Amino acid sequence: MIGPAPGAKVMVATRPVDFRKGADSLAALVAAEYGGKPYSGVIYVFRAKRADRIKLIWWDGTGLCLMAKRLEQDTFRWPRIQEGVMRLTAAQLGALLEGLDWRRVHGGRRPIAPQIAA
Repeated sequence: MIGPAPGAKVMVATRPVDFRKGADSLAALVAAEYGGKPYSGVIYVFRAKRADRIKLIWWDGTGLCLMAKRLEQDTFRWPRIQEGVMRLTAAQLGALLEGLDWRRVHGGRRPIAPQIAA
């Protein structure tokens, strides 16, 4: 699967949306209800009432992209349903899309150069 760039900004709408909506309707929802800018390059993630479906929209510089995924045997691990949006890292989004528990994904470690004893 092609995933987001490591520095991508990811926003998750925590409330389920009508999954009949397409890219333009979801972009309008981002602007109207969440105060976001759908053409800014931010990845917006939406869930259906059934936790086995997910949609993402983002602007890639040439057009508005829409990705949809349905898990066959499991459900996505979602944050609790509440108003508004929450932010995920690109690594957490990758885990979410794979059906893994994204809450267990932490920031990467920075390599430390070995110290040479003199």
